Amino acid sequence: MAGAADPGRWHARLAELITEYEVPGAGLAFLHEGEVHEFAAGVLNVETGVEATTDSLFQIGSVTKVWTATQIMLLVERGALTLDTPVAEVLPEFRVADPEVTKTVTIRHLLSHTSGIDGDLFLDTGRGDDCVEKYVEACADLAQNHPLGATQSYCNSGFVIAGRVVERLTGKVWDAALREQIIEPLGLTHTWTLPEDVLRFRGAMGHIDGAPAPVWGLMRSCGPAGLICARPADVVAFARAHLGTGLLADPRAMWEPQVDIPNPYTLGRQWGLGWILDEWQGQRIISHGGNTIGQAAMLWAVPDSETVVCVLANGGHTAAFHHALATELFDELLGLAVPPVLGPPAVPFETDVERYAGVYERAGSRMTLTVRDGGLSLHIEATGALAGLKQPMEFGLVAVDDVTFVGRPEGEPQWLSAVFYELPDGSPYIHLGVRATPKIA
Repeated sequence: MAGAADPGRWHARLAELITEYEVPGAGLAFLHEGEVHEFAAGVLNVETGVEATTDSLFQIGSVTKVWTATQIMLLVERGALTLDTPVAEVLPEFRVADPEVTKTVTIRHLLSHTSGIDGDLFLDTGRGDDCVEKYVEACADLAQNHPLGATQSYCNSGFVIAGRVVERLTGKVWDAALREQIIEPLGLTHTWTLPEDVLRFRGAMGHIDGAPAPVWGLMRSCGPAGLICARPADVVAFARAHLGTGLLADPRAMWEPQVDIPNPYTLGRQWGLGWILDEWQGQRIISHGGNTIGQAAMLWAVPDSETVVCVLANGGHTAAFHHALATELFDELLGLAVPPVLGPPAVPFETDVERYAGVYERAGSRMTLTVRDGGLSLHIEATGALAGLKQPMEFGLVAVDDVTFVGRPEGEPQWLSAVFYELPDGSPYIHLGVRATPKIA
């Protein structure tokens, strides 16, 4: 039954859940019935043993994208640009490989992941205040993952470009603009972007396979796409501001569906402006997740009940941990059932898998699908700057229907889903991990 939260129970329950999912440390905060509750469990670093506390800063990763989208929307409300302003109008020097996309890609395309720009460019352009500017210069070689506006594919590069738009229109570096537009107006004391600021607080270390990650964080150039560090209560305060007029005159504009997600089984059914959109038992859900090097974040908000939940973790089986925690907490708070993770059907589904065999590739990732014993086997390898941090994975895929498959990497408790589909021009794609990857061979 829904009702008042039991803070005492959640102190103990969070500790139990991190043990079950091999998470070194986690922070949790939620807003319910006008009150914010905060919890922490575990350690920030298994080698130092420093305990996680409610004021510890974790990397919130791509949840940052909602903040960058909010910065853009503040500028839209001010009249500095519109959602359909071409990027090149604000940044005349902007280039990608396709000259037509260079001219016509808009702010709306960037914020809804529909630009088709091949988005996983992780490029270190230094620590200087010109790092975002240099990153955008390097986008000149980025090819199209799909035609402009044809589908949805997660695009980190698009949000760094959006961050550069913020810099141009505010005259400040992205980090400084973020402080002026959002952090200071909301009175957030535990939200920072640079390691030298995080060092002044208790900062979480990411973990891979149970050990501290080889590096602490991503390169500064990726700031607008994923470099905020915060305590969970600050992230909740940010989301709370989106439920009223604490920041934007019309925060609901960001919840307007912009595109259907071809694979609706991962994070949600549609993308808005920054926010991922879903519906649980008729209730509107806005959310975003984030992963950095060994850290993972989730933020959910239920606008109709003014409930917000943020959970931050520094390693382990984070996707399964987040889902288990959300399932239990939303049931307790609102009597709301979180959709279960899609798994294999009770009765095997027969379909022609030969048509999906081949190589699918985009910037940062190569997937090879082969037919083995009548089923599909998926081999995924990271390419580019992050190749050394991720081991290749191989696992079987099980058909759920003609286009939907699920698979589970060895040692992982949670199933992943993949959807095969075609663009209007007939080009074949696989949609996995909120990214569209074209078949190239």
